[in-house]
Amino acid sequence: MILPSYRQLPTNLLAACFNKTSATYKFYWLLSILQTVESGNLIVSKKELFARMMSNAWFTVNYFKVSFGKQDLIQDAIRAITHVENITIDEKRIAVYQKLLNSKNPETEKHLKHFDKNVPHWFLSPWFPKMAKAEIYSNSKLFGQNCLYALHKDEIEINPEWKAYLITNARVLKDFCFWNLALFLQSKNPNVPDIPNKLIKPAIRNGLAKQRTQFWDLVFDELESVQCIYTGNELTKGNYAIEHFIPYSFVSHDLIWNLIPADKSFNSSKSNKLPSLDKYFDSFYSLQSSAFEIISKKSPNSKLLEDYFTVFPSLQNNLIQARFREVIQPLVSIAANNGFEFMK
Repeated sequence: MILPSYRQLPTNLLAACFNKTSATYKFYWLLSILQTVESGNLIVSKKELFARMMSNAWFTVNYFKVSFGKQDLIQDAIRAITHVENITIDEKRIAVYQKLLNSKNPETEKHLKHFDKNVPHWFLSPWFPKMAKAEIYSNSKLFGQNCLYALHKDEIEINPEWKAYLITNARVLKDFCFWNLALFLQSKNPNVPDIPNKLIKPAIRNGLAKQRTQFWDLVFDELESVQCIYTGNELTKGNYAIEHFIPYSFVSHDLIWNLIPADKSFNSSKSNKLPSLDKYFDSFYSLQSSAFEIISKKSPNSKLLEDYFTVFPSLQNNLIQARFREVIQPLVSIAANNGFEFMK
């Protein structure tokens, strides 16, 4: 992805900021700068930028539990601040930002201040190659090499020469950040699905009305009732919730092969916990297999049946239990390794 050029600005050096990245800091730092410039500010405190960095990464770390790698301290800082500030894991970005910006908690301020050790000056290294921290600070104050910003003790000052470029191309620059961030995080999470859609909290989650009315309601019409695999309670057509067997926050999709009816109260308490396959897989498979056979007969042209092709290359009249487990088992293992907890 090539950045748009603009007059005599060294946009190639801005693109070079993401060369040889070993952590996510630079991606979130530039995103935070762009958000600030869009609001009209050219002089911005470092604390504001660090608070924005944390809020931009909040959902990815806390809700989707994407690993940033061992060298990256953003995820460690976020996990610590989550408890210190008592902020929910799925809080809105702007609310997290305001909370952190206004926080006077010494622990929170310590975690934010940590990023001042390296992030602000090393981001400018393409403009000042092989220079030490003090030299970069000194040269940036004069906007040497037409660098992006000047460094001060507690704030940065955006180079006025860059203002129009940053505002005009904010959308492209953000896409550039997210594209590089997605590539970086995918390399750290090679088996985690759908990394690009785990970088930003969606404004609204897709509803499951289609999966209910066009699939599971038809199953209930045939069977009249089914037993919740978790509670053993009887479920009927008008009294069930649709539940992601493997949490949505890991798989990041609503494919029918991962959805089953469940007790409403249990569904809310399960949240994003993982099921024990030794305890629940056989019942899960049995319910899925029965549903597949029913829909295949009652609604053979249903588009929802196509969801199973992501698991089974070819489908006949039933689902193969061993093949199903071969798909489910590694997903649960990877999710557990990334920090998802098992149901108690």
